[in-house]
Amino acid sequence: MIKPFSTLKRYLGQWTYPLISVIVAIGILVSVPVPGSAFSLFDLIFQGIQVVQLSNLSDRQEVALGGQINQQLVNREVRLYRNRDVVEYIDEIGQRIAQESPRPPGNDFRYTFQVVQDDSINAFATMGGYVYLHTGLIRAADNEAQLASVIAHEVGHITEKHALKQMRQMAIAQGLASAAGLNRNILVGLGVELALRRPNSRQAEFEADRVGLVTLGQAGYPQMAMIEFMEKLLSRGGVPTVLSTHPGTQDRIAALQSQLDPQLADYGDGTDPTDYQINIRPILR
Repeated sequence: MIKPFSTLKRYLGQWTYPLISVIVAIGILVSVPVPGSAFSLFDLIFQGIQVVQLSNLSDRQEVALGGQINQQLVNREVRLYRNRDVVEYIDEIGQRIAQESPRPPGNDFRYTFQVVQDDSINAFATMGGYVYLHTGLIRAADNEAQLASVIAHEVGHITEKHALKQMRQMAIAQGLASAAGLNRNILVGLGVELALRRPNSRQAEFEADRVGLVTLGQAGYPQMAMIEFMEKLLSRGGVPTVLSTHPGTQDRIAALQSQLDPQLADYGDGTDPTDYQINIRPILR
């Protein structure tokens, strides 16, 4: 039997708001699409309300967001170094470190290590497992273990989700956050700003040092390499970029010395400078 119009109207009204709520909730939780990937009908339906809640971002969403930030960085902000042998060598070290980190790569999370053509002594990381090492920093290290110590520090930032936490704080401070979440274009802009121009907090740097030191030893490198590289950079005169945006280096060294594992401090691979120079020879030219 056909329902009278008034009854039908009342029936639909009971379901209107619950239905809208479900649609909005799904839109909030939907994964951020990777640029260039094919859109499904599901993506097309919800692309107009697609937002991300930074407080409950999944690994898959973080990798996708990091991929978008990386795309903007490499397209507009930095120039990647393309020598295949060197890039593969750096990636091998990075993956070795990442595998021993508190947040190892898995089905939904991976690490990407890239070399930036830049003579400044610097390294940085962004969410989703993206790590960037300047050619100037690679050249400045005496051996593989010292370079691995920098990578371990940057991986420490990623494992502790420092970029996500800082992004959330920035969004709130700038009045960009809402109950629903943040538009992904705004998130990408914030991510680029954080990666290039916003230093981590003092607490985050000490935490990345602590986590990185443990990871470095577990990956089979001597933990002292982290301290030795900091001391070397200080002895060069002037403060390199990799240290200038961080807490006082002497304070970091003192903290690291108190955290050294006696069994791992001087034991491990990657201390031969000749082997290291052979692997990075194209950068030394």
